[in-house]
Amino acid sequence: MGFFSSLLGIFGFGIGVPFGLLIGFILFIYSRPKTVQEPMTRPLYQLDSSALLDLLPDIPLWVKCPDYERVDWLNKFVIDMWPYLDKAVCATIRSMAEPIFAEYIGKFQIEAIEFDNLSLGTLPPEIHGLKVCETNENELVLEPAVRWAGNPNIVLVLKLLSLRITVQLLDLQIFATPRITLKPLVPTLPCFATVVVSLLEKPEVDFGLSILGGDFMAIPGLYQFVQKTIKRQVASLYLWPQTLEIPILDPATVAVKKPVGILHVKVVRAQNLLKKDILGTSDPYVKLNLTGERLPAKKTTIKKRNLNPEWNEKFKLIVKDPQSQVLQLEVLDWDKVGTHDRLGMQFIPLKLLTPYETKEFKLDLLKHTYIIDPQNKKQRGKIVVELTYAPFREDSITTDVPQDGYGRKESGFDRPLDSEVFSGAGLLSVSVLGAEDVEGERHNNPYAVVLFRGETKKTKMIHRTRDPLWNDEFQFMLEEPPLNEKIHIKVMSKRTGISFRSKVCNFLHSYSTFHL
Repeated sequence: MGFFSSLLGIFGFGIGVPFGLLIGFILFIYSRPKTVQEPMTRPLYQLDSSALLDLLPDIPLWVKCPDYERVDWLNKFVIDMWPYLDKAVCATIRSMAEPIFAEYIGKFQIEAIEFDNLSLGTLPPEIHGLKVCETNENELVLEPAVRWAGNPNIVLVLKLLSLRITVQLLDLQIFATPRITLKPLVPTLPCFATVVVSLLEKPEVDFGLSILGGDFMAIPGLYQFVQKTIKRQVASLYLWPQTLEIPILDPATVAVKKPVGILHVKVVRAQNLLKKDILGTSDPYVKLNLTGERLPAKKTTIKKRNLNPEWNEKFKLIVKDPQSQVLQLEVLDWDKVGTHDRLGMQFIPLKLLTPYETKEFKLDLLKHTYIIDPQNKKQRGKIVVELTYAPFREDSITTDVPQDGYGRKESGFDRPLDSEVFSGAGLLSVSVLGAEDVEGERHNNPYAVVLFRGETKKTKMIHRTRDPLWNDEFQFMLEEPPLNEKIHIKVMSKRTGISFRSKVCNFLHSYSTFHL
């Protein structure tokens, strides 16, 4: 029976195939093609509600949502740049895919994996609308609605057991609404350090897949399975709050260093200084500052007609990087007319200091930083200073900005005993971000003034605006914790022309209590 069944099966297959081909050929030759009718076009006001609902998915977002803006100029830019973007993106895909393919060569009898053809086609993506979101952070948030019905030609060749298997991607369509965040904004081109991309909703992805010339996606049930799998995998990787971060600039070049401690400097005295005045004396004073800082240098008092001055004056400098920063000391001769002559200078790296230990330095003054210069061997006198580095404690307090207030942060430094000489010192850092709806009677050139403990700080002036953005940060040295104290902030406007008057455009008072 088994033999006869096999024989009948072979006979039936041999008869059925030619018979089926003959019937298909006859139907193809003698069947009449249907006439293709022109689509009916009607104005929108003639369509009923059901027809309008069918059209909604195809209407651009800038029509449906007022928050989205029309960006025809950007689409025109993408169209003109697409041939070059195609080559650049494909080159990036190749470079990223090669190491991934190399991991599978030699496994599962795979001999080689390579792209036979890689092109994104001639149809670029289209942006149907763009939304710009405003935040209180130092960032720019964009939400474009992207649709791409492309004609890519991507052919992947897999060599398996001496067989050449070709896989081709066809008719790719992607509908997505990504959120693109450029942050942080920095004063270095291209003015942002990182691009953060996330998806606000699951994307719509449709494509065809051809393997060895056959439509692989035509297998029943496979199309829906692939669609769900792609959406699930993409959503698990990039659906908000998951993000993809693309670094643009080196973090080391754009990182804003925060204060980490305070350098206590005591300028004690100087000895045997050079004679710069006609009468054989000098009027010395010391100017000191830390490298990498834009703050004005600290200055001692002027000692008139004295070549061996004693100051015993104390200063505090903000330290941001004790391993690389250097204290610059410059002794100058004060002159009533003209520039002040330099008597000598010296440098002290902060890495020579031990936290909380006072160290005395008695240094020979140099003419300049070029140490091997023979002129530096000339005796220019000595300077004596005492330095103490006090780092902030790790649990420094930071108070974030409420939506209706000002930024404020404060720090103290660690101390082993309450009786330490620097136990009460610290740093108060105040960030003034901006103001809204400020208006003067005659002009709008606002700037902010911050007053704390009799010390005044001013932001830069923004011309002709009611919503200034300053983003300025100020530091106040603290001898004692500012318990139950207040910061006075006011916004003023100043004429930019020839005038001797300064007019307040709006007075914003915000009182805050800071605790160490």
